[in-house]
Amino acid sequence: MKILMVTPYLPYPPASGGQIRTFNLLKYLSKKNDIVLVALYKTDHDKKYVSHLQEYCEKVYLCKRSENPWQPKNILKSLFSFQPFLIVRNFSPEAKKVLEDLLSKEHFDVIHSETFYVMPHIPQTEVPILLVEQTIEFKVYQHFIETLPWIFRIFLALDIFKLKFWEKFYWKKASLVATVSDLDQTIVSNIESSIRPVVIPNGAGEDMLIDKLEPKDNKETILLFQGNFSWLQNVEAANYLIEKIHPLLKKKFPRYKLIIAGQHAKKIAKENDVEYVDIEHSDTATVKRLYTTSTLFIAPIFGPGGTRLKILAAMASGLPVISTKIGVEGLDVKDEKNVLFASTPEKFVEKISLILSSKSLYENIRKNAYKLVKEKYNWEKIAGQLEIAYQQIRSNKTV
Repeated sequence: MKILMVTPYLPYPPASGGQIRTFNLLKYLSKKNDIVLVALYKTDHDKKYVSHLQEYCEKVYLCKRSENPWQPKNILKSLFSFQPFLIVRNFSPEAKKVLEDLLSKEHFDVIHSETFYVMPHIPQTEVPILLVEQTIEFKVYQHFIETLPWIFRIFLALDIFKLKFWEKFYWKKASLVATVSDLDQTIVSNIESSIRPVVIPNGAGEDMLIDKLEPKDNKETILLFQGNFSWLQNVEAANYLIEKIHPLLKKKFPRYKLIIAGQHAKKIAKENDVEYVDIEHSDTATVKRLYTTSTLFIAPIFGPGGTRLKILAAMASGLPVISTKIGVEGLDVKDEKNVLFASTPEKFVEKISLILSSKSLYENIRKNAYKLVKEKYNWEKIAGQLEIAYQQIRSNKTV
């Protein structure tokens, strides 16, 4: 098949969740298909990574979008039009022109739109479109504004309304919608009963998957939370860990280390006794080192949507995870089998104490999580599921 893929980012380096997803899919899809990639980018610095994608793509087109989303023209356009800020700040006139030219001159079997907010670039076409929703965007922002003072909620509520309207609009415009979890699949169908999404899950980054489980030396207790802190849920989780869980842990465990790591980690630095590790977006070696040398991955995530590649990475590297149920929504995990669940600061401390005091529980969680990742969250298998979805819309079959 010849696939036209449109993404709101350059899928290299595989640093953010979306980049990890798209890069791995490109790698496996390219074995049987020809791919033309149209990717949005923010700075000229991004262009140096194109060579890493040319091995997997027939052609790569980079299209400029706003480097700084908070430009006055973006804010004004969002305020005085029916377009939500997410669409406005990601819109690229260059991408719209490139896609119009490509679709008028070349034959494609399918268009793959990674996120709904790149859909406005795609002109009216007879080519079937698979729209992949990495998360239900309006619900993410809805959760965020609920944490704000009421005066801000009033102003932002209109943008959420517009966001939901256009997200639903593009679900209906696509030939098929794909979500990354069963939960998101159900949410989409409940919101728009005419839509029957297919599930194309996320996988664990292959650079995080260790060859085999080795015994861990836990002489020093190291608790880790890692993520991209441009993402609202990660900031919320880190603050919860620092402000609510960490003070309770200090009373129970006199000696342990808490590490908050990831892109822009030092922006949230608050406590002197917490280690903050800023990680460059291309530095996967540091990420892997932190995963393999830490004792536990603590994920107090309360924001909805998607599946968490950071959780899959921890499981793939043999690092036991303690998380909220929301944090692992969409993953086929069970409490006290693949992960441990906690819902309050006290419960997090209780579960941390439990697993650190039981070597058998610690090893069973590691073993079961690692096995699950290898068997189910494998990018080669996931790419195969994606190819089946392409064939279905190409043949005008219902799902």
